[in-house]
Amino acid sequence: MDYRKQLDEALAMANDTKVFEFGNDVLGLAPKLFRENFGDKPALVVADKNTWRAAGKVVTDFIKDAGIKCDTYIFEEDEFHAEFEFVDRVDKILDASDAIPVAVGSGVLNDLCKLAAFHHERPYMVVATAASVDGFASSGAVVTKEGAKINIETHAPKVILADNKVLAAAPKEMTAAGYGDLAAKVTSGAEWMIADMFGTEPIIPVAWNLVNDSLNSILAENERIAAGDPEAVGDLFVGLTLTGLAMQIAHTSRPASCSEHLYSHYLDMTEYRYKGKFQSHGFQCAMGTVIMSACFDEFLKMDLSKLDVDACVAAWPTLEQEQKRALDLFKDFPVPQLGYTEITKKYNDAETVRKQLQTVKDNWPDLKERIQNQVYTYDKMVALMKSVGAPVGPESISFRKDGQWKEFVTVNADASGAEASPARKDVRIKKNGRVSIIRFEENYADAVRIDVLEHRKTTAPDGIYKSGSTVGISEIGVYRERRN
Repeated sequence: MDYRKQLDEALAMANDTKVFEFGNDVLGLAPKLFRENFGDKPALVVADKNTWRAAGKVVTDFIKDAGIKCDTYIFEEDEFHAEFEFVDRVDKILDASDAIPVAVGSGVLNDLCKLAAFHHERPYMVVATAASVDGFASSGAVVTKEGAKINIETHAPKVILADNKVLAAAPKEMTAAGYGDLAAKVTSGAEWMIADMFGTEPIIPVAWNLVNDSLNSILAENERIAAGDPEAVGDLFVGLTLTGLAMQIAHTSRPASCSEHLYSHYLDMTEYRYKGKFQSHGFQCAMGTVIMSACFDEFLKMDLSKLDVDACVAAWPTLEQEQKRALDLFKDFPVPQLGYTEITKKYNDAETVRKQLQTVKDNWPDLKERIQNQVYTYDKMVALMKSVGAPVGPESISFRKDGQWKEFVTVNADASGAEASPARKDVRIKKNGRVSIIRFEENYADAVRIDVLEHRKTTAPDGIYKSGSTVGISEIGVYRERRN
């Protein structure tokens, strides 16, 4: 599919992003694009160990060979995500230089550089290494601070460069994550229709069309995407980028997200992990989209033309009740006031709810038909997600899979830092000892297993903990040890 005309029109309307080049073997365009858009400024290539190998070194060499001054910063962590502490590192480099950041990577690196560039009131460039998220061209940076997921309004990159072959060579789970993030536009679009009918968030035609004109055709390329076909993966990246441009033009994230994204943000805030690793935004959105597809299946079975509006309004909770519920829900989070603050800002009173429900009741046949034409059934969405290797349920990222526990606990046994054997019936934890989650190996048949009880950012106190006791685990949560 030829996206050039649509992209050119979108770029002309976008606030920040003015150049988007993609195709096969296009990394050599990096110095030309840099000089045309940033003049004689020096470059700062920011990558991690993996993206450096994928494209960072090549891009750096191209830029240097063109006579452009270029420094590099490579994150050496095996795993990191969009935290303020990592933004701070880039900030410190930019403090001492007028360099233009060139983010080589996907969602995390893009967001880190996006926020750092914004802090220094300068533009930046991104060289994408995976079709994994829709945020490349968005004007928001999603960063975690003190356990809370924060969407900060920033500037989108001025230049985006994406090589189809590099994108296709990315780990398959990253491509699957991007597919999940794009599929989320199916259900979020349906919710936008409802918000539009309420008059709370009217559909912006140009933004709607950027997302939805190509949505179904790209999602239908699932088998080619799963096979790593460069052209199909390139199409996926274009679809994700069009979504980012739609957000720029609409000045809101509404074209890209709704309830399915709330599942992702919740999981981020609970620091939910599988095999000790944070899961990607796209995988979390994939699960949220599957859940919302099931919700719409049930929603469309209803006959809301017969809705008892008075009964619904009578059952509607007061603001005080919702504030209390929010405080209860968030009591064990690092930022317990977050829920209270958000519900206070977004609460709809009973009369507002009455008007909204009456609107749905009066317009149900039309709304039902529009939603039916927009959404996929639960079965279809599950089949698509499975076909590309995206998760379809919470068990895909939980500590359990097929009923078997896949993790075990190790702890610092003494002040020397030596780790206790995972097969021990009890473990000694030094004061403020760090407890880590590592992969469960089958040869540890008698390993201690864990259940998640609740989230609590804490460190373990002194003492001996036997099977069945509760242990505070730093930066992960509160777990119960139990035997096989």
